[in-house]
Amino acid sequence: MTGGSRPIRILELRSVRGTGGGPEKTILLGALLSDPNEFQVTVCYLRDQRDRIFGVDNRAAQAGVDYVEVLEKHSFDPGVWPKLRRLVRERVIDIIHSHDYKTNLLALLLSRATGVAALSTVHGWTGHSFRERWGYYPADKRVLARFPRVVAVSSEIGRELIRCGADPARVTTVLNGIDHRQFRRDPTRVAGARAELGVKGGEIAIGAVGRLEPQKRFDLLLEAFTAIVDRFPQARLLIVGDGSQRQALDTAIKTLELSDRCRLVGHVDDVVPAYHAFDLLVQSSDYEGTPNAVLEAMAFEVPIVATAAGGTAEIVRDGVDGRIVPTGRRDLLVSNVMRSLEDPAGTAAMARHARLRVEGELSFETRVRRIEGIYAEMVRRA
Repeated sequence: MTGGSRPIRILELRSVRGTGGGPEKTILLGALLSDPNEFQVTVCYLRDQRDRIFGVDNRAAQAGVDYVEVLEKHSFDPGVWPKLRRLVRERVIDIIHSHDYKTNLLALLLSRATGVAALSTVHGWTGHSFRERWGYYPADKRVLARFPRVVAVSSEIGRELIRCGADPARVTTVLNGIDHRQFRRDPTRVAGARAELGVKGGEIAIGAVGRLEPQKRFDLLLEAFTAIVDRFPQARLLIVGDGSQRQALDTAIKTLELSDRCRLVGHVDDVVPAYHAFDLLVQSSDYEGTPNAVLEAMAFEVPIVATAAGGTAEIVRDGVDGRIVPTGRRDLLVSNVMRSLEDPAGTAAMARHARLRVEGELSFETRVRRIEGIYAEMVRRA
């Protein structure tokens, strides 16, 4: 506790459009699992008032966390500054914990203006626009180099932060975790989940989960799937998620003549049924932080074939918890999926190992305790 008299007060600060992604799960669940006697967490999102599909508020309400929004007229609305300063003052915040390039800058400025400590969790730089690649991300890395503490969700991200000037002593790698009690396979749900997604008896459901964006390389997965169905004609590919590449992927499915074997499921509010339907999860990404989809598959004992993007190879031990392949290698993606399907006993054993891993060192409770330890250290030093 601060000064031994009250809980440490945290402001989780994030800006996102639409329904968000993996960081939202991390932020909301982290707030929910924090010990309120030691840490009082307020989750604050900057929300563009033009965003008609924003969904974090509903998720926060369902989770029952302390949630506030700061509305902005546009991405560079100066009106957010006095609102954030007032929020920090009224909530008597001790630490501002930011999660993206926009709120990283705001957190650092707020820290200097108010004396409140600043911490950032870096989930990765996975955007693909020209402005992100050549403007926002290089600037963000310079900002992060000035932070008193930074959490990287993979060792790869940590090394990039240090390369860009961050003090190694201020960078801590904390892999994402998962709530293994909430995410647990229920065999009685399998048949219904498969029927809901149109998977028939005897078919093999190969699944993928993620935003339909270029870095996820679903185009590569589709190309690999054309070779997989030659060997396993009973295979079906289900891609869960939505994004800017949906039309392009739909066109590719038709071009590759996969319309009767592949389905773009779209965004789902509850991804649990999908994991019950999958026989195998495939991640084909070029870039990741620590992928929540892989952690979720591990918790549901869904076998995994994944690229070594970001922290994936840190959470999935190749040949132990799943199969890991280099990024961009269609041939190895194909061969490892085939190996997984041809050796059901060995593949199931790896899925069981993966489940044990998320019950231990990759549990969300372990992650929360590590973050709380950083909070306590920062307040002691302050």
